[in-house]
Amino acid sequence: MKHFSLFLAAMLMVLTLAGCGNAGNSTESENVDTTEKVNTEAESEEQNTEPAEGADGTEKSETKILVAYFSATGTTKQIAEQIAEVTGADLFEIMPVDAYSSEDLDYGNDDCRANREQNDSTSRPEISNTIENIENYDTVFIGHPIWWGEEPRIIDTFLESYDFSGKTMIDFCTSGGSGISTSEGNLKELCSSDVNWLAANRFSSDTDVDTVRDWVQSLGIETKNNEWRKR
Repeated sequence: MKHFSLFLAAMLMVLTLAGCGNAGNSTESENVDTTEKVNTEAESEEQNTEPAEGADGTEKSETKILVAYFSATGTTKQIAEQIAEVTGADLFEIMPVDAYSSEDLDYGNDDCRANREQNDSTSRPEISNTIENIENYDTVFIGHPIWWGEEPRIIDTFLESYDFSGKTMIDFCTSGGSGISTSEGNLKELCSSDVNWLAANRFSSDTDVDTVRDWVQSLGIETKNNEWRKR
């Protein structure tokens, strides 16, 4: 009888230890499962985070300012890039379906492409690219050279392609001597009456970034890049 009691006590101890072991393994398994679930959810959130689109729909952008420009020779492009630098704006180059050659820009030839377009107020050269999210921008700079005292007709195409209602818009141009007033008036006529137009400006080809910065500051607009204000 004594031996039987000792046997029962030993069996109870074995069962108790086995139960504790299983409980420990269960708790460890639950902890691992919970950790894996948290990690999986975090990875899923990272994978589902899509970058916002820039003007061309290809890269992340948080700015509400757009600098759209047409530049046949690169002069206007330089100014547009400087404006984007001091404001933190997105850049959008207006690209013609048919690029302008040197012969197209031979102003001494009355029959060159640029002269034919400028002599026809209804001419609308086709644009090859588009802005995917124009509604995201509150302020839009429009840049262009001056051809025969006015904006190139492709700028008219651009303005008629989007709804700029309620936006703040600023016209700027590059020119060796011609003013911007005629272009400014033309652009206003092509947009709705509720567009808020700020003062336009003409730049020469040798304009530096400090001059551009001073002009942007004079406009009093809110910009993404505030560092330039401290200079």
